[in-house]
Amino acid sequence: MAGIYIHIPFCRKVCFYCDFHFSVSIRNKKVMINCIAKEAEMQKYYLGGDRIKSIYFGGGTPSMLKTNEAEKILNSIYKNFDVDNNSEITFEANPDDITLKYIEDLKNIGINRLSIGIQSFFDDDLHWMNRRHTAQQSFDSVIMSNEGGIDNINIDLIYGIPGMSNDKWKSNVENAFSLKIKHLSAYLLTIEPKTVFGHYLKKGIMEDVSEDTAIDHYILLKKLASEKGFIQYEISNFALPGFFSLHNQGYWKSKKYLGIGPSANSFDGISRQWNIKNNSEYISSILKDKIPFNKEIPGKMEKYNDYILTSIRTMWGTDLELIGNFYGEDYKNYCASNAEQFIQKGYLTNKENKLILTGEGQLIADYITSSLFMT
Repeated sequence: MAGIYIHIPFCRKVCFYCDFHFSVSIRNKKVMINCIAKEAEMQKYYLGGDRIKSIYFGGGTPSMLKTNEAEKILNSIYKNFDVDNNSEITFEANPDDITLKYIEDLKNIGINRLSIGIQSFFDDDLHWMNRRHTAQQSFDSVIMSNEGGIDNINIDLIYGIPGMSNDKWKSNVENAFSLKIKHLSAYLLTIEPKTVFGHYLKKGIMEDVSEDTAIDHYILLKKLASEKGFIQYEISNFALPGFFSLHNQGYWKSKKYLGIGPSANSFDGISRQWNIKNNSEYISSILKDKIPFNKEIPGKMEKYNDYILTSIRTMWGTDLELIGNFYGEDYKNYCASNAEQFIQKGYLTNKENKLILTGEGQLIADYITSSLFMT
């Protein structure tokens, strides 16, 4: 099974924390949609005929699309790929784009999962992040999505916001679970250099994220999620049983995926490639029947490191037997040997030759990951 990701490179407003590729100009939106649909046709052999189990509209802001525009892209995918009848089709949306009619129309074209970028249920946080929706729209968007017939809903929240109290974060999480959601993604605020927040931090206009605050928020999140019956199947992702994201699992389990649109990444099981991050150049190239991408064929060590990076974050952990079978006994022994110090300290467990982070280990996951890398 394979997945397809579609990058919609448009936003109405610049969120101060975001470093994804997008443009606030929609002057070329129509031709961009046509080019994305065309790229799907041009890439029809990329996945080698594997059946498509997940399709994911990300961005950017996919909910800036009209439903007939999203349908045009989907029709091209259906025409050129073997899409499973029970495939998961996810659509990212901003709360202020959601209306009952829009949700009903999305359902009618085959969208069966929503990922709503709420980030916070408090107006002051949303204003600080330069989000364009209100706290009330955060609530209303989930309610309307359920009423419109799409009940497989993820919402995104951000924790570790400077100055956010534990009580306020607790209210955010409790508000999320008070709604009919099946999935919650909660991300630590990361301040990237080229973002507005990165500029503010450099200029001393804002303070950096407090490690103690981030840890407090994360521990509280895990506790509240567990009490509501949500399973933490990846460091930042929690879901009710049966509602784990198929698309994200594909990334974490090194399955094939095709990325369509500017800045999108792809992996065919052997090589990796990524489209250019420039809307005008992307459009110009596609119109000339060329896909503007860079490509690399990772070696054994890079593939091993990629596997460590993705697998160690999940509830399934890093499979030592898989490492031995795919990369060789020397890699297996290296990983097991380097993991032993973390097992002794209670940061990792070894269950049936699978290395799995403990709760304490999750707090230093990046350090553990880098320690298991082969250099």
